[in-house]
Amino acid sequence: MDWQTSEDTVPSAPVTEADARLLGGRPPATGAWRDGDPVGDRHFAAFGSFITEGGNELPGYRLAYETWGELNAARDNAVLVLHALTGDSHVRGPAGPGHPTAGWWDDLVGPGAAIDTDRWFVVAPNMLGGCQGSTGPASIAPDGYEWASRFPYLTIRDQVSAQVRLADALGVDTWAAVIGGSMGGMHALEWAAGSPDRVARVGILSAPPANTADQIALNSVQLQAIEIDPRFQGGEYYDSGAGDGPHRGLALARRMALLNYRSPTELNQRFQRSWQSGVSPLGHGGRFAVESYLDFHGNRFTRRFDANSYIRLVEAMDSHDVGRDRGGIEEALGRVTATALVLGIDSDRLFPIDGQHRIARGIPNTLDGDRAVVIASDFGHDGFLIETQLVAVHLRRLLDA
Repeated sequence: MDWQTSEDTVPSAPVTEADARLLGGRPPATGAWRDGDPVGDRHFAAFGSFITEGGNELPGYRLAYETWGELNAARDNAVLVLHALTGDSHVRGPAGPGHPTAGWWDDLVGPGAAIDTDRWFVVAPNMLGGCQGSTGPASIAPDGYEWASRFPYLTIRDQVSAQVRLADALGVDTWAAVIGGSMGGMHALEWAAGSPDRVARVGILSAPPANTADQIALNSVQLQAIEIDPRFQGGEYYDSGAGDGPHRGLALARRMALLNYRSPTELNQRFQRSWQSGVSPLGHGGRFAVESYLDFHGNRFTRRFDANSYIRLVEAMDSHDVGRDRGGIEEALGRVTATALVLGIDSDRLFPIDGQHRIARGIPNTLDGDRAVVIASDFGHDGFLIETQLVAVHLRRLLDA
């Protein structure tokens, strides 16, 4: 649950006049990728009927995904990279037609990188329920209209079940590694516990064993911000014109979320009490720089994401509990047979490090015993995206294990 694009994962900085001009036009009703938009580097895999854990049916679905490297003859060099809440399949590569942002892990995936595409066949899908090519609320249902509010509730396990079908379609019986951070880390953990025979190595970065009451509470106010926007229209907003969608509610939800992705240390050091302009915010109509910063990123987010998808994906995060119906968390972790890297950030206030330590204690075979690797960073939860040199060291250890 993080910024998840290269433009957003740089250290925080004050918003300039040039930045503000980039968002001068009205935002679209949805920032989802739609059929007819440039495909970019995406591939698509289509599947038949899918029954969710809740008993609802998608008569068919597709996953958008991207790949790098080549699958070898033995089919044993495939690495699955899983994105976080607001990410997509574009792990590496420039922004361009079909891809509004550059790759979110460019420094870590590629020739000679920690996840070396000269050695590994890397697959990165956009999760089910997402809005960048995979079936989600903005997709067209069989009746010719968007799924919108009719799109079913999904769990993390539902999304992993959809990914299992993708692995089958690609001819991958066992992943050499499954690696994910934040929500992607939830998926990676679910892969390792739910399909242990199909995962040789697992990298779980900045993710908890279960979403806690505190995390669910933080998510609930974000969803309420979207739903009380009058232009949300109960989720039926896709025919609205530019500027008439639920962009205010979605931007506010994003602003709330960003406060959990970074640390107080970083925000205080970078912004202090500076003003955005020469106009005082002390009763004279001006703004503090940190306020403008949050506004800018919230508004930009509405141009690349979909409000209904945000709701369904946050709900899926809230479903996360690796121990559900498995005898509890420790019992579920004990099922994992993969060699595991468990990594956290010391300043993470979204998914604090004690959750990663609990995962490390429960998995039988980790690189570092019963303690997670802890990276010291001022960047909070987003440290796993920003501290790429430090993360690279540990990903190399995992893939060489």
